[in-house]
Amino acid sequence: MRTLVIETATAACSVALIEDGRVIDHAHDVVGRGHAEKLVPMIAALDGGGRADRILVDCGPGSFTGIRVGLAAARGLAFGWQVPVAGFQSLALVAAAALAAHDLAEVCVVLEGGHGEVFVQPFAADLTPLAPAASRKSDAALADLGGRTAVGNGVHRLTALAPDLPVIEALPDAAEAHRLPPAQADLPPRPIYGRAPDAKPPTPRTALGVAA
Repeated sequence: MRTLVIETATAACSVALIEDGRVIDHAHDVVGRGHAEKLVPMIAALDGGGRADRILVDCGPGSFTGIRVGLAAARGLAFGWQVPVAGFQSLALVAAAALAAHDLAEVCVVLEGGHGEVFVQPFAADLTPLAPAASRKSDAALADLGGRTAVGNGVHRLTALAPDLPVIEALPDAAEAHRLPPAQADLPPRPIYGRAPDAKPPTPRTALGVAA
């Protein structure tokens, strides 16, 4: 079975075709905020136009806009191709890549979360989460590390407080999705934002224009 992996939850935009545990084709670019313009051409440039038997998409946490772009593309392609779509979590993907590349018993993923906060979650070597994902200020995230190596694109916020901290700079990469355990690559394809949205709904008003 061939799987198209879509990853747009952070500053990176990446796609991959994975078949029988092997990466068939892959593209990765750090685009900042340009996911909507970049994603579809990246998929189209993959082998066979990216056509797959299954779609796997990053549900977050991460950028609100990036998450929505990836999910919309995944759902649209799944509908057009009549194939199933499932989700995975950005934090688990970063942990999987770091644990495969480095001899570490545990890691703590630290991804940019906006408003000066970071998304934090520790993982064991077998990718078992050791605590729930949380959005933290830098000082609280530093305390959450518990001596573990920090990995992600939010680690600079922690080294600003503790320059000697062991860290690994990293962004999620769709090509690493084959390292996820089956249970972590079969989530419902819906957003995992990790914190409340920036925009707030308008206050309800009465016919006289007074807040209800």
